[in-house]
Amino acid sequence: MTRLTLYGIPNCDTVRRARRELDASGLAHAFHDLRKQGLEPATLDRWMAAVGWERLLNRRGTTWRRLPEDLRDGLDAPRARDLMLAEPTLIRRPVIERDGEIHVGWDGGVQALLG
Repeated sequence: MTRLTLYGIPNCDTVRRARRELDASGLAHAFHDLRKQGLEPATLDRWMAAVGWERLLNRRGTTWRRLPEDLRDGLDAPRARDLMLAEPTLIRRPVIERDGEIHVGWDGGVQALLG
């Protein structure tokens, strides 16, 4: 059986759209609320290995903009990992994990999950 988990926060517009489309497609999935349930370091490490920390880090959101400039400047993988674990809303959403594959965002190839 295919296991699909959608990681995000419930009030994110993109996450809401992804959940609606997954529900409409009848594709069974679990939802993991990053804000309430947090994120295991091993899970983040797996994602970073699969897609890279640059792809995971959401530099468009309010959480990023509220970070002090000294935390944003000169960011590297270990510091980005620490920030994303401390503030899971810094992770671009949604993150979809299906059969060991990691997809970030809700566009392009991710739509193929519905097919």
